[in-house]
Amino acid sequence: MQTNEFLAIWVYLSTSPLLGLTATLLAYVLAYRVYLGCHASPLANPVALAVLALISLLLLTNTAYKDYFDGAQFVHFLLGPATVALAIPLYKQLATIQRVLLPLLIALVVGVLVGAVTAIYISKALGASTSTMFSLAPKSVTSPVAMSIAEHIGGLPSLTAALVVSTGIIGAVFGPSLLSWLKIEDPRVMGVALGVTAHGVGTSRAFQISAQMGAFAGLSMALSALANALMLPWIVRWLPL
Repeated sequence: MQTNEFLAIWVYLSTSPLLGLTATLLAYVLAYRVYLGCHASPLANPVALAVLALISLLLLTNTAYKDYFDGAQFVHFLLGPATVALAIPLYKQLATIQRVLLPLLIALVVGVLVGAVTAIYISKALGASTSTMFSLAPKSVTSPVAMSIAEHIGGLPSLTAALVVSTGIIGAVFGPSLLSWLKIEDPRVMGVALGVTAHGVGTSRAFQISAQMGAFAGLSMALSALANALMLPWIVRWLPL
């Protein structure tokens, strides 16, 4: 097929909102096959590979993100039901969660404080602007909540969205190995760590390791989003910057 014919077909397909949906699904299916082919290595994280593939596709075809998202928004919509579905494994682990509820809540509060404060002060030391610092503060929260928090405290929602995705991928790729290196092997503790620091992507990785780890990651992700929404506006207000 000649280049001109390919471009003509692509221009025709790009007008369909289903193109974004189809490209997203195909990218993830192929990325997941690569992940399995690499013996489930965390370095071949399917989310990271799919994101890189989609970015490359949009750049090579000169497709605007808005045109892509017209179709991909259907996948975005399914994030809501997928999050609600986390209630099923949480219910199965309810007895265990009740026994460790107090330490879980303490870990969540400490995790939110440390994550936000270190992000702000490290970025400040590197010369970041105030808006960039506040965009970094909710980096470990799931995207819709993080963007809302960033807008409320003076950050840039679009920058926060990119940072959230990057944080989730890095946490999912390196988090389990780091925890194992630190001799932390309790799936409950590992799940809380992944849920608080790497939100949805980390939770997905936790479920790939074990159902119990995934349940604690899902619970921590949800509670962390609530804690960040309540605490971050107060934290940035009282921090000496």
